[in-house]
Amino acid sequence: MTVLEVTDPADAVQRPPAEVRFADELARLRAADTAARPPGWQLSVQAARRFVIGDPKLAVTRKFVGDPSLIDRALITLATSRGLMLVGEPGTAKSLLSELLAAAVSGASTLTIQGGAATTEDAIRYSWNYALLVAEGPSTRSLVPAPLLRGMAEGRTVRFEEITRCPLEVQDCLLSPLSDRVLAIPELTGPESMVFARDGFNIIATANTRDRGVNDMSSALKRRFNFETVFPIADFGTELTLVADEAAKLLRRSGVTAEPRRDVLEVLVTTFRELRTGETARGDSMERLSAVMSTAEAVSVAHAIGLRGWFLRGEPGTTEDLVACLAGTAAKDSPEDLAKLRRYLSQQVTWRKGDQWKALHDARHLLPG
Repeated sequence: MTVLEVTDPADAVQRPPAEVRFADELARLRAADTAARPPGWQLSVQAARRFVIGDPKLAVTRKFVGDPSLIDRALITLATSRGLMLVGEPGTAKSLLSELLAAAVSGASTLTIQGGAATTEDAIRYSWNYALLVAEGPSTRSLVPAPLLRGMAEGRTVRFEEITRCPLEVQDCLLSPLSDRVLAIPELTGPESMVFARDGFNIIATANTRDRGVNDMSSALKRRFNFETVFPIADFGTELTLVADEAAKLLRRSGVTAEPRRDVLEVLVTTFRELRTGETARGDSMERLSAVMSTAEAVSVAHAIGLRGWFLRGEPGTTEDLVACLAGTAAKDSPEDLAKLRRYLSQQVTWRKGDQWKALHDARHLLPG
């Protein structure tokens, strides 16, 4: 199929936004939604909650695995004048949750600011078409709105990913929009120099705990957010099912028709949980890796295992593929992590029962170094 033949937006891009992927579910929820809605919202709080945690009666899938009370608190926060701050370890689905909440509340999740050391106020508030600016001077024609200005003018939710990666002075440009609900454009004059937030506007920000202390938020900005912590999945079975389902979706999209092997995924999820927590399944203490061993990373490794097995040998991935993929995960942050992983495969695998655990131990020689 050529680019010109693609008619379905969901088929044209690698990862469509939530409002495209789940358009049918959102339509069913809107049609059945009779509860009161906060001003400017596309769904009521109850319907938005069902969009995130699922509703079998309306064939709405569960999209976030976590405490439902977290979803309740997050939605109520978005209905107030405070922003919502989602914090937690990397890979705990903070970004996914912010996307789902924005899609449920505003019907759009693409007003997104990606935080980083190079993020400027222009990328957050607005910038200018400099050709028009030179030719005509400051005007609404030469103004180029960024996500914050658009969100305020249109009454939509704005997502600010990894806010603590931005310099403090850049973060603080959110103070006036969050407190006074207004954004000043001093280059313009008259009514156009002030953009007042419409009903439905709010901000969802995310920050991971690994960045704490790098660009910590000012006290003034913290007071304008309600903080919610997103924790790793506690239950092994729930995490295994999530990894299996998400890996299967990614593999199908990558052209792999073989389903991932459940026994290999059990070894994968167990290994990730133990390297993440520093404790084995039988309660022994062990070395933790400094690398991120999150559920999201486990899904990525499961995807890579399936790709290696299918495209190299025409079969589902094996435990040897798992070891090869783990090496790339463990070597990201510290050379010591590779040595820790090697000791784990040598010392903490021999007592396990099962063919896949034996294969994992036998494949330890595939680690580099």
